[in-house]
Amino acid sequence: MTATAPPPGVPGVEARAGRFPGPSLIPDLNAIQAEHGWLPREELEALSRRTNRPLYEIQGLISFYPTYRTEPSAPVRIDVCHDLPCWLRDGDAKLAELQQTYSNVEDVAITEVSCLGRCDVAPAVAVNDHPAPVGETAALVTAARSDAGVSDAAPVRFGGAEPWPNDPYAPDDAHYRTLRVLLAGDLDATDVIQTLKDAKLRGMGGAGFPTGLKWEIVAGQEAEPTYVICNADESEPGTFKDRQVMAEQPHLVLEGMLLGMLVTGAEEGIVFIRHEYGPEERVLQAELDRLRDAGLLGDDVLGTGRRLDITIFTSPGGYILGEETALIECLEGHRGEPRNKPPFPGEYGLWGKPTLMNSVETFAHVPIILERGADWWRDQGIGEATGLKFFAVSGDVASPGVHCVPLGTPVGDLIDLAGGMRAGTTLGAVQPGGASSNFIGPDQIDLPLDFDALAAAGTMLGSGAVVALAAGTDLLGAATNVLRFFRNESCGKCVPCRVGSTKAHTSLREVLDDGAELDGPRRERIVEMEQVMRRTSICGLGQVALGPVISVLDLPRG
Repeated sequence: MTATAPPPGVPGVEARAGRFPGPSLIPDLNAIQAEHGWLPREELEALSRRTNRPLYEIQGLISFYPTYRTEPSAPVRIDVCHDLPCWLRDGDAKLAELQQTYSNVEDVAITEVSCLGRCDVAPAVAVNDHPAPVGETAALVTAARSDAGVSDAAPVRFGGAEPWPNDPYAPDDAHYRTLRVLLAGDLDATDVIQTLKDAKLRGMGGAGFPTGLKWEIVAGQEAEPTYVICNADESEPGTFKDRQVMAEQPHLVLEGMLLGMLVTGAEEGIVFIRHEYGPEERVLQAELDRLRDAGLLGDDVLGTGRRLDITIFTSPGGYILGEETALIECLEGHRGEPRNKPPFPGEYGLWGKPTLMNSVETFAHVPIILERGADWWRDQGIGEATGLKFFAVSGDVASPGVHCVPLGTPVGDLIDLAGGMRAGTTLGAVQPGGASSNFIGPDQIDLPLDFDALAAAGTMLGSGAVVALAAGTDLLGAATNVLRFFRNESCGKCVPCRVGSTKAHTSLREVLDDGAELDGPRRERIVEMEQVMRRTSICGLGQVALGPVISVLDLPRG
């Protein structure tokens, strides 16, 4: 991949002039830290000389991304999640227990961190970057002290022996049928786009943009080359359904990507995966190796003369990288700060070239739509909704996990699939679409989990994460916990998000610590800050950060 200068007349990219053109140094930094456990100064100076890149540029990257360490760390590092699903499962008490146990242990360091993507086993920890339930901490510390070190557990499987309902392949079927048909010329790229448009498939990563239209926009660009990116960086509290799709359906994720590459004329695809998803990354890499052995990746795929290649890029961390332009900035080797839009990635994306980006789940749905048709897909939904949807369910439910259900399934039905509420509790509130979504009360559990229905109710489908809260939970405390996540994860590029999230969290924390109510001038101030942040922040993080807080102001506090 090579960099290109912004074309004349493209608005919004002037600030990119003079940036170092790449290639990205992030894989090098990841490799150095993997070898040493941190980033020694002499290694950074050697990297600067080897790549002819100034040291200040390298330091700029290191200071932005949270996974990088510039000082030697303790031999055993315990990272403890403090976000909403873990908080609901007595995460604060578990953190206090760990601190009491290990605070004076010389070879152990404890750090509070943002979501680890293991909300199904909350409260979660990571010992030397290996996520696990907090109950396994002692065993992992022992393993970390051994010569063998900590090894990842196998990916969790929720789907059982039978395929999920979005998988067109029986257990003994050969995969990649639709890809082979398209390669053979028995399926036309324009037909693929039209089928996706007729199916009304929308992006399943949160924005809900029509998938067929996005593919059509990228396919219609004249600039070359074109790139395809799978956004596998889900990092929002409560969200772990893409992790599951990668673990159990790597063939569908990669087939969807390859179909997108053929339709848009791309030769290179990239899976951008969060660094906590080591087990799932290995599943994807094993599937890529099988694809290469089968002749479906390489310079001459199945003798068609088409070049197709997919690589995996491991994120250096940060929720902001889920935003598509921040992700592209990271891929190009810069700080992951969102770009002003337009231009949009479909026209001006990676290295200034047309770029198709979809989420893990969106790509995974494409093969069955093309095989069974748009009518079949639309019929899978309930009411006005179309298709199937993966949801992660966590919080105060009996059995947190992942479910694939018809889009339009009521909120309450999904909670029932998760075993209902924990013993001795009743439902008090729900975040139906992850941390970005506004809370709803127990009187709204009949709401369909669908883009339009939830939007009309003042919340959103979001990232496909349903977080249930038991009655009696302090909802203002829960919403403030969510705001803390957004404050910590703000990239800092725009003032409304950076300053607003910090000031709002400080004010709310004072209310909670005083045991007071949020009323009068303080309430008016929070409402005013929410309006300013929503209207003026560059990207969705700042635009939604205070929405959950506003949504609980008129709900019983608990």
